[in-house]
Amino acid sequence: MAEFTYYIDEDVGQDIDTQAGDESLPFKSLGFAVLIHGESHKFLTRKSVTGEIPEGSDASARLEWKPAAKAALKKAVNYAKTQKKKAEKAQEQEARDAKVLADRTKVLDEAKKITLEEDKSLPAPVKIKLDDTDPEKVKLGDGKDVKGTRVRVFGRVHRERRQKENMFITLRDGYGFMQVILQGQLAKTYDALTLTRETSMEILGELREVPEGAHAPNGRELHADYYVIHPGWQAAGGDEAITNRVSKDTEHATLLDLRHLTLRGETASKVLIVRDAVEWAFHVAYKELRFRKVSPPALVQTMVEGGATLFGLPYYNEEAFLTQSSQLYLETCLPSMGDVYCIEKSFRAEKSLTRRHLAEYTHVEAELDFVHFDDLLDHLETLMCRVLEVALEDPTIKQYVQDLNPEFQMPERPFKRMKYSEAIDWLNEHNIENEEGKPHAFGDDIAEAAERRMTDIINRPIFLTHFPTEIKAFYMLKDKEDPRVTESVDCLMPGVGEIVGGSMRIDQHEELMAAFKREGIDPSSYYWYTDQRKYGSSPHGGYGLGLERFLAWLCKQHTVRDTCLYPRYFGRCKP
Repeated sequence: MAEFTYYIDEDVGQDIDTQAGDESLPFKSLGFAVLIHGESHKFLTRKSVTGEIPEGSDASARLEWKPAAKAALKKAVNYAKTQKKKAEKAQEQEARDAKVLADRTKVLDEAKKITLEEDKSLPAPVKIKLDDTDPEKVKLGDGKDVKGTRVRVFGRVHRERRQKENMFITLRDGYGFMQVILQGQLAKTYDALTLTRETSMEILGELREVPEGAHAPNGRELHADYYVIHPGWQAAGGDEAITNRVSKDTEHATLLDLRHLTLRGETASKVLIVRDAVEWAFHVAYKELRFRKVSPPALVQTMVEGGATLFGLPYYNEEAFLTQSSQLYLETCLPSMGDVYCIEKSFRAEKSLTRRHLAEYTHVEAELDFVHFDDLLDHLETLMCRVLEVALEDPTIKQYVQDLNPEFQMPERPFKRMKYSEAIDWLNEHNIENEEGKPHAFGDDIAEAAERRMTDIINRPIFLTHFPTEIKAFYMLKDKEDPRVTESVDCLMPGVGEIVGGSMRIDQHEELMAAFKREGIDPSSYYWYTDQRKYGSSPHGGYGLGLERFLAWLCKQHTVRDTCLYPRYFGRCKP
């Protein structure tokens, strides 16, 4: 083979196949030149001509072409060999991929020829939900002598796996899960071979007991004899597959953007199913306690705690706000309805990005008539524990809570009761400083971090009571024995902190008007509220419980955002 001379210049050369490699069109690297033309040639290189020329050096010498150094040539030869091996492996892999694709295409083409038809000689199927275990409706076969009920089910593919000639599918319908087995031709159709997660299916078959030693939801499996994936029911695959879009490694912000898909995951769906049970349990507990439900307005023109936390909006030619609490309206119902409650949305325009703040949240609020402060605390303790009892009576909910929060135990009663002044002493004794890095002092609004740390260390529910007047709302009743503080309470739960805030309400007209004056609030807009003290007032109190915080504690979720359907918080109002 003839020997040629190739030139390498790192400054002006180019490593491309069309480069001649002569003096006018040199290569950029020696390795590329050897890779393209082999090592049995002459290779000339020259030093950089664009770099800075040291003082006193001969610039013209830098333009000379010199034979490549032996070490550099050896390195280039090794590089070329490595690249050739990589190219050969890539070609081999490409050939294997092409064969796999061809084989796959052939199998799919054959699969398209398979058509399924329902065997009309079989018993008519009974339509059931996936969790239906009513023995009057469904019976399990043993695969031998005892025939199980033939059923028709609908659901989405939660998981799927193949095993030799069989295909196993876990179907989900929002009520439960069911293991389905496709055998024979059923597992060889085009739909079966291209099945993707979240695809919706209609499946008919016989319910049987699972084999001894095997496990499946409700101890049964559906042996399919027919199924159909209707047009539009097929879920996306490839890069668009749900497993590629949402997974355990996906960033939390992305999961919130894709909340509509995240909800299909087991954790998110379990939390929302527990939420449904808990909200229902509140209704049950309130009815047992003889509370009546009311539905206060969401559009208001007065504030409860502070104008800075209100979302304003135009209401025809007037200014209105989204409610931050239904408390004042609930109080007006006491004289005619007795004890009342509501479960409604509240809105807070706080620029908070903490794990326990939302701009829109579900507020469980209640007002109790003719009670004293200890009655209010007893009621709160009874209510929360009864809600847990009712919710956990459902074995599915109990299992979901166990799955989400394995360490959960019913709260120990009575809840610990600690006055604000005692909490200040406790924090200082445990060297927990305030936000300014100083010991806590009476009058401090105990910060969230310190409050949560105290609660986590004590590790039981706490009724923190008797907060200073200056840091609480104007309508809270002062303690007759210590007018520096109010008859107020925050219920603190380990891992979350405050989930309830409540108090006795000022019931004397003169005292309430003085509170309005102290806060600089014009009482004229609150005539409907202040009138309650003019027409048969009474000792009464109430509270607001954040449902999302309650669920974050119960289900051990890191943020309240994970306990609601589509969380709205500062800077975010989607999807």
